[in-house]
Amino acid sequence: MLMSDDLLYQLALTLVPNIGDVQAKILVQHFGNAHFIFKASKSMLEKTEGIGAIRAKSIKDFTDFDIAKKELDFILKFNITPLFITDDAYPKRLLNCYDSPTFLFYKGTADLNAQKMVAIVGTRTNTDYGKQFTEKLVAELAAQNIVIVSGLAYGIDAIAHKAAVKNELPTVGVVGHGLDKIYPAENAGLAKDMIKNGGGLLTEFFSGTKPDKHNFPLRNRVVAGISDATIV
Repeated sequence: MLMSDDLLYQLALTLVPNIGDVQAKILVQHFGNAHFIFKASKSMLEKTEGIGAIRAKSIKDFTDFDIAKKELDFILKFNITPLFITDDAYPKRLLNCYDSPTFLFYKGTADLNAQKMVAIVGTRTNTDYGKQFTEKLVAELAAQNIVIVSGLAYGIDAIAHKAAVKNELPTVGVVGHGLDKIYPAENAGLAKDMIKNGGGLLTEFFSGTKPDKHNFPLRNRVVAGISDATIV
């Protein structure tokens, strides 16, 4: 089977109604890969612990492969790195989260399994002291060969990313939307600098996904989950 076929089924798995990240992980562990999940019989799916009749029916009734194909085209066109939960490059620390994302989209070159990864996050309305402290902290971490992780938001997040770029540290921005846009738009230039500096942008959301409020708690678990420590 071609790599693009694998990706198509992996993307489709994330779209199946009633199948969240927890159930997807169970299915992948049981069947080995996404393609086998879709090819499995309804009775085999029903017998899988944690799946049952309703979820098995959702898998067998799934027909929205066109949505997955559209996302696959986006990945290929814009050189996005796809990271399925079983891939070697998938951030291994994140697997400790019971609801780790089934699929991640990554634009960049920073190693998401680097030896040392530290998240620095904070208020969007920072004080001057907060700005100075964050910049000093990142400068002091520069000697430790650390990857700085944050959420590319206004305030402390952006300050941490900028300080990392200034100190030539790779920095990864985890975003709560698709990689077809940057939110907030004012950080688009910063995002480009981060990628150019050996960092990257990471998300679990399909292209076209807007930065809705309910996406940010999901984003935050990835920020913390890929890091050894989170400094707030």
